[in-house]
Amino acid sequence: MNVDEVLTSQALAFVTDLESHFGERRRQLLVARTERQERISAGELPGFLEETRAVRESDWRIAPTPADLQDRRVEITGPVERKMMINALNSGARVFMADFEDSLSPTWENVIQGQVNLVRATDRTIAFTSPEGKSYQLGDRTATLLVRPRGWHLLEENIVVDGAAPSASLFDAGLFLFHNAARLLERGGGPYFYLPKLEGYLEARLWNDVFSHAEQELGLPHGCVKATVLIETILAAFEMDEILYELRDHAAGLNAGRWDYIFSVIKKFRDRGDMVLPDRSQVTMTVPFMRAYTDLLVRTCHRRGAHAIGGMAAFVPNRRNRTVTDSAIARVREDKEREAGDGFDGTWVAHPDLVPVATEVFDRALGDQPNQLHTLREDVDVLAAQLLDARVDGGTVTEAGVRGNVAVALRYIESWLRGTGAVTIFNLMEDAATAEIARSQIWQWIHHGTRIDDGRPVTAGMISALADAELKRVQSDDGTQSFAQGRWADARALFEEVALATDFVEFLTLPAQPWLSRPGGQLSSPRRATRSRRASR
Repeated sequence: MNVDEVLTSQALAFVTDLESHFGERRRQLLVARTERQERISAGELPGFLEETRAVRESDWRIAPTPADLQDRRVEITGPVERKMMINALNSGARVFMADFEDSLSPTWENVIQGQVNLVRATDRTIAFTSPEGKSYQLGDRTATLLVRPRGWHLLEENIVVDGAAPSASLFDAGLFLFHNAARLLERGGGPYFYLPKLEGYLEARLWNDVFSHAEQELGLPHGCVKATVLIETILAAFEMDEILYELRDHAAGLNAGRWDYIFSVIKKFRDRGDMVLPDRSQVTMTVPFMRAYTDLLVRTCHRRGAHAIGGMAAFVPNRRNRTVTDSAIARVREDKEREAGDGFDGTWVAHPDLVPVATEVFDRALGDQPNQLHTLREDVDVLAAQLLDARVDGGTVTEAGVRGNVAVALRYIESWLRGTGAVTIFNLMEDAATAEIARSQIWQWIHHGTRIDDGRPVTAGMISALADAELKRVQSDDGTQSFAQGRWADARALFEEVALATDFVEFLTLPAQPWLSRPGGQLSSPRRATRSRRASR
């Protein structure tokens, strides 16, 4: 299959239909996000909604979960890049989340090739041969495929529908459904999704209506589309029951998206001096607001018959340093043991080498059971104040923490601008979520005059000096010629745009998107991709 076979007139007509039916509602919901942020910045604190109390307090359960989603003890994630998809599907994990979102740099080539790869994965014809001649193909047993489309806030700028760019969410999900849903059902599975960055139940209702409409238009059984929602915003944490309820015919579970959740807390409460977080490394899963959120997630899911999936183990094994690897695997094991003990049904890893340790932990916890839905966590009773308790006992901001944020943000953005969205930095798999934490913490610390532990304030001047030092370090490590071939000047300009601006930039990827079409190292105007076309019914 080639690009023309993905972007057929029928497929584009289906995407156009989705945009025509749901584009305006999406735009209204984004306006509602902005209005709610204004109220929070003015001092309003979120809480459990009074208008949906009946949903939280009544007894109901989601529709039954398909057989191939009953056992989700270990899930691996990665971008829709061919070699990485093959390795993930063969990794031994029960589920693979193929990602169009935080771990994918959304160049036109990456997005469309990702759709081609999904078709080939569905047909089990996906294969890859490296420049060295090594061949990769699917094994006999592969993980169940889930797809994460881009979030509601993003557009697909390379397609025009009714004179404007359509929703990237509808584009990604629409093409996947159009080309693969029927064939997945024929193979005994189904079209399954992960839904990112929802901020409330009305956004979940929109997804539910999209799924119902798509099922009807494509002649699919109602409810065959299943979705797991990432609870990765603080506002969604207050509406977990409601989100599952809106999606109840299509829901499969909730996931504790830890990195975006931390970013969301910084972003939503950016104007509050009493909610300034310390170094990222100190914001662990055991601090009050993170502990409350994960406990509530397990209780909510299991009460409703939905799977609760734990957070990401982002460590990438260093095969040249066994000591570093052994220490990191011990921390991963501890993290997964906590999740299994809390009642989670499964967890996330970012690298195939972590599948065995995570599997061992959940095998021990689950025994002969496919999940822990029977663990109801009736001991959990989370109050709104606990979800908002941003205290980190002993938490500090250190020079190492500030320097680390500058380094991660610069290195990630430079890689993203070159078309790679999942990057190993200092033995961790970084994606847009962790880059968001890095740049938003810098903005927060500068905005509130935060002092590092030696008494110096975090200032724009300090950040600029640290950026100078980091770029010199990269140039020294990579060599002058290699450094010059990168997009470091662009990365620095974009980093400073989102970290040092007077007003907080909602998402790094919004101002970053036009930079993808700029020639490396130049500040030219964005240009349309060569395959830009008008979609029509």
